Amino acid sequence: MKTPLPPAHCTFEPDDWLRLARCWHPVARLCDVGPAPMKAVLLDEQLVIYRIGEQIVAAKDVCPHRGVPLTLGFHDEHGIICPYHGLRFGADGRCNRIPSSPDQPVPAKLNLLSFPVEVRFGLVWVCLAPDEENPAPLPEMPHWEDAGFQQINCPPFDVAGFAGRQVEGFLDVAHFAWVHTDTFADASNQTVPPYNPVETDYGFAVDYWSSVSNYAAGSGQQAPEGFQWLRHFEMHLPFTATLTVHFPDTARLVIMNAASPVSARKTRMFAPVARNFDLHIPVEEVEAFNHRVFEEDRLMVETQMPERLPLDLTLEAHIPADRSSIAYRRGLKKQGYGEFFLV
Repeated sequence: MKTPLPPAHCTFEPDDWLRLARCWHPVARLCDVGPAPMKAVLLDEQLVIYRIGEQIVAAKDVCPHRGVPLTLGFHDEHGIICPYHGLRFGADGRCNRIPSSPDQPVPAKLNLLSFPVEVRFGLVWVCLAPDEENPAPLPEMPHWEDAGFQQINCPPFDVAGFAGRQVEGFLDVAHFAWVHTDTFADASNQTVPPYNPVETDYGFAVDYWSSVSNYAAGSGQQAPEGFQWLRHFEMHLPFTATLTVHFPDTARLVIMNAASPVSARKTRMFAPVARNFDLHIPVEEVEAFNHRVFEEDRLMVETQMPERLPLDLTLEAHIPADRSSIAYRRGLKKQGYGEFFLV
């Protein structure tokens, strides 16, 4: 099988692009994908996403006939239709109609260049360059399918920054008292107790105990006096992390931070949520609250310099609260990633 090449005008170093292309990344919420052609961009590759029956197809957004983007087209019950000459593409991206030559057998060369698709956690995941000998596993999400848990898939959130910077911010616990005081944190609770990341087969995991509440600011809810909150992070390299927050009693909140690298300088973040409490609260309110939290992070991520994530630990200063950040960078370095940016 030929080694896939990065798309034209790629913003990643070729070696880093190929490593990332061998991984699974989300490109859309399942609920947003229908029979009409939908545009997505992953690792600078322009994609068309559509549903045909029960199948989700992800393909290069270009008609193999004369190169027109299929996302400019439309659809019928048999597939998506190119707006230039009406060629139609259905299951597996196969061309099933040539209007100008309806009786001619369709050559395989007219089939779309499609990519493997998996549906998990209400998201459509795509792998641009699967490694058949050593396929990449998809991330896991605690409690998503457990009885008593509500599943919510927040609208995607776009960040004008590198996915690695966004993920590192999600893992960071020292910024709560400075960035998230309007949503859940206490400005006077600034101390970060010691914690220790543990390496796993997929990245690392962290149990972080502290007195920082996760109840929404202004909710009036309080944990019992002396309660210690456990935030369990699981990092699935390169760009997907989950956070499980242990509330009093058996209440649990799980947030997945799946940072999809649109390019080296743009990220589309997907955030499935699972929880087993406050199920009476409208889904829209949960989505709005999570949007506020991620919005608070936006300015930090979009203005960090350098734009890329320095994997050489000597290039930035570090403090004890950076243990997760350091583990993240070491994990990426161990997997062979370099500078990420081409230009």
